[in-house]
Amino acid sequence: MNKQLTIGYGSPEDSRYIDAEDLKILYYENYFNVDESESYLAKLRKDIQWKSETATVWGKKVVMKRKIGWYGDEGKSYTYSGLTVHPNKWNDTLISIKEKIEKVSPSRFNSVLLNDYSSGEVGMGWHSDNEKELGRNPVIGSVSFGAERDFFLKHKTNKDLDKITIPLKSGSLLLMLGNTQHHWDHSIPKRMKVKDQRINLTFRKIL
Repeated sequence: MNKQLTIGYGSPEDSRYIDAEDLKILYYENYFNVDESESYLAKLRKDIQWKSETATVWGKKVVMKRKIGWYGDEGKSYTYSGLTVHPNKWNDTLISIKEKIEKVSPSRFNSVLLNDYSSGEVGMGWHSDNEKELGRNPVIGSVSFGAERDFFLKHKTNKDLDKITIPLKSGSLLLMLGNTQHHWDHSIPKRMKVKDQRINLTFRKIL
């Protein structure tokens, strides 16, 4: 059985670069401070047009427990899990978050998928963000506000590689780089003891 590696960090200002086989990740534990994180969480609760969607999972139609929002430049639709979403127009809150993370990202983003995890009873299964609309080697910028949740990664084909766990804290920024999406899957496991909400934003560039 493979080990499960948990990535730890030093001071809150530290970033951590994780470079493994076919995996490149840059993680900022506290990219947004506590006050910023609480303010953004409150704004996202009320400023986002949240929707419950039906996705296709293993050939079956499933109503997702988490609510989602899709925002971006005009015409930047996105298809995943048999679901096509069309963008709402950017609002000031999302533009503010986007501009801040673009200061350290190698890519400019034109869209963002938001997921509302109401509690630890809501998770996300194994997947990768490798849809054709994202092109080759997409950069994904993942921002988290609210409850801390584990982020799992596993290589798609090399079972000898250790799985990786990154605790995603409120205010954190995780950048997935290089060919990560083509070779690694990631997931957010359920954590029944977590009672608080987490809102996650994954910024991306639709071609």
